[in-house]
Amino acid sequence: MGYRIALNFEDGATRFITCAPGETVLDAAFRQRINLPMDCSDGVCGTCKCRCEQGAYDLGDDYIDEALTADEAEEGLVLTCQMRVSSDCVVAVPVPSSACKVKPAVHEGAVAAVDLVSDSTILLTLRLDDPAVLGFLPGQYVNLAVPGTDQHRAYSFSSKPGAAEASFLIRNMPGGLMSGWLTSMAKPGARMSFVGPQGSFFLRAVERPTILLAGGTGLAPILSMLEVLADTGTDQPLHLIYGVTRDGDMVEVPRIEALAGRLPSLSWTACVADPESAHPLKGYVTDHLTDTHLNAGDCDIYLCGPPPMVEAVRGFLRDKGVEPRHFHYEKFAPSEAPVAVAA
Repeated sequence: MGYRIALNFEDGATRFITCAPGETVLDAAFRQRINLPMDCSDGVCGTCKCRCEQGAYDLGDDYIDEALTADEAEEGLVLTCQMRVSSDCVVAVPVPSSACKVKPAVHEGAVAAVDLVSDSTILLTLRLDDPAVLGFLPGQYVNLAVPGTDQHRAYSFSSKPGAAEASFLIRNMPGGLMSGWLTSMAKPGARMSFVGPQGSFFLRAVERPTILLAGGTGLAPILSMLEVLADTGTDQPLHLIYGVTRDGDMVEVPRIEALAGRLPSLSWTACVADPESAHPLKGYVTDHLTDTHLNAGDCDIYLCGPPPMVEAVRGFLRDKGVEPRHFHYEKFAPSEAPVAVAA
């Protein structure tokens, strides 16, 4: 028996290790060739101090207050040389992965399907070579290589961890390098590789009402989060607001409905910014974010969308004087410059 520990480094890289019962996280990392910061390994120097963001553990009594104060321990700080876990955990490591001699993790798979689910969105599905080796936290992204080039693009998983196939929602950009390859050259069985996972935008333990805000293809990481929650279950209220620019941009609605069927505590709405839309709800996500959802600030918010949307939500909360208990957000912007792709 062992526990899975996600080590999330300062540069956003994440690596998973297995920690045996009774084994310290520091020893488990060294055993798996990850050199976490350390000096004394006896609970004296504090060099190995990290933060446990999720999971159950015991710090023991074999360390001094100068290395880890009671207030720090109360805030979730840990000494990995003393920390012994009793569940899967997420540990934030305050140094870049390169400082711990962690090499980028490369994964490969074959194209299973490329579906143009709307004029603006491509659903890419990859059949993974080794799903068991790929670990990620729901909400994280990878750098997906454009076949035949030395370029890559960052995309969030819309699939859940552990699935045999990985899926991504990709904006279909006219003249875009990845978009062009997917729409004109990709065939089932074509090989693709990616590096990751990465990112600090991921699902934490759901302990209070949670709001999920998605703009366009920013829906992808939210879907990954909801898939995990549908499997694990939660009694906390969840509310998704999904906003798009035009009617034709709205995708994965049957999947959202299916997730709502599996998650009784999930409610959701969708809106379209285009004033000429035929959709019953128009405007932006902030137009449909109510005081009831915000729960006087006793809520967690996860937001993924283009920079103007993220800034609009931050401004909305500031103007209302509401400070959520936790506010996790990720901005994305088109990274593909127009490039001609030979058919």
